[in-house]
This record gives sequence, C-alpha cells and structure tokens, in this order.
Amino acid sequence: MDPNRLKGKNILITGAARGMGAANAEAFAEQGANVCLGDLDHAEAQVVADRINARGNGKAIAVHMDVTKREDNAAAVAATVKAFGNINVAVFNAGLNKPRFFMDIDEANWDMIMNVNTKAMWLGMQEAARQMIAQGPMKDHPYKIINVGSIASRKPLVDVTVYCTSKYGCLALTECGALGLAEHNITVNGYAPGVVVTPLWEQLDKDLVEIGFKEREGQAYDDIVANNLVIKRVSYPDDIVGTASFLASDDSDYMTGQMISIDGGWVTK
Repeated sequence: MDPNRLKGKNILITGAARGMGAANAEAFAEQGANVCLGDLDHAEAQVVADRINARGNGKAIAVHMDVTKREDNAAAVAATVKAFGNINVAVFNAGLNKPRFFMDIDEANWDMIMNVNTKAMWLGMQEAARQMIAQGPMKDHPYKIINVGSIASRKPLVDVTVYCTSKYGCLALTECGALGLAEHNITVNGYAPGVVVTPLWEQLDKDLVEIGFKEREGQAYDDIVANNLVIKRVSYPDDIVGTASFLASDDSDYMTGQMISIDGGWVTK
C-alpha cells in the first residue's frame, strides 16, 4: 500500500474492533491516515489501535461507542477532532444480523437490527456532517462519508428480511445523503459486500442452523459459493479494504451517491 495515499486524512470508523472495521482501520493507517476506532467493545478496539500505533505510520485512538445513541456518535466525532485536529472522513461500518423467517420476526428482532444498521448510520452521518460543516470547506477536496451496505440491499433473502430492510435503508441514506449534503461539499458513497468471513458471518452461519434453514455449519458458505457467486469463493476483509481505501482517498472526489458492490458477482446472477 502507498504509505502516503491517505496522509492528512483523519477518519472515524464505527464497528472497528474486529472484522471489516478493524481491517479498514489498519489499512487506512498503513496509508498514512489517523483513525478513531469506535466500538461497543472498547477493549478490543484498543487492541487494534495499539497494533496500529506500534507500526508507526498513521496514529490511532479507540473510543467506547454505542452507535444507536446520538450522544455517543457526537462524542466519537469530538474525540477524533480532539486527537487529530479535525475529521475528514467518517466510515459507518457497525452492523449486526439475526436471521428469522418472515412470520417469525418480532418487534425485538426488528428494532435491534434496524437500530444498529440503519438508525445508527443516520445518527452518525448527521453528527459527522455537523462537525464537517462547522470546520468549513476544505481547500481542494470534499469531506467524505462512507456507508457500509450489503448484497442484501440488492437481493431479497428469505431468511433475513429485517437485515435486508435495514440495508435497503443504508442504500437510501447513501443516495439521499449525497443529495442533502452536496451543498456542504460532503460526498456520500458506500460499498456493498457479499459474504465476508467475519465474526458477524460466523455467527450468522450458526444461527441459520439454529432456525433450521441450514443443516450444518458451513453449508451457508458452500451453498452461496455454488449457487450465487461468479467468483467461486467467499471473501475476507482484505478483499474489501482496497475499495474502502479508494472511497476514503482523493481518487473518489468526483463520486457521490454510489454504492459499489464487492460481492464476487452475486448481484449479477
């Protein structure tokens, strides 16, 4: 990676203690960015931050963050500014899933997933944009908001109705946010992964067996690779960081309102 590609970027990442969030934080820092890792699991986020700081390119801090609370979003933005001077980029990566068949969805399941995946993204976007607007326009480049979507915003899936709904919401927030924040020189883009081997997907694999949708652990991976993917393998966080880095960099200055699929070709089948 180019150690200077993201130099001068101060980036907040939510859900950064593990999985794609942690991989992005480390990749951004390797390219010269300073990163604030927000997560409910502050201890694990601090482990990632310590690892970044030991490498000595970009700097990192970790903050405890419940993304469903406006005050925590505001505090994470403020911590980024306090540590690094300002905020240029915000990546809203936090998310969760808990599968249910359509008639088994209850309000607790609905509220949990929608609050973390969609409401939290809206809150974070507002708080990051509020600070960016207060800072005034940057000289040569826009501020950037990056939302993590999903193949579930492109393909309906029978076992994860609420997750699909939440990720359709992420797509809408990206497109509407691009329109609503354009006057402030803030771009809003995102990327939509397919199956990424992370703790979220590892738990989902178990949950699909528990609800009777799959017979064994690992079957969900095997079936998706066989039936849905053009590139015949699941992905890993390292497959995602290149696109995330592009969206955080000056190379994406003329993009807004876009959700880039990184799904092994699933959306084309």
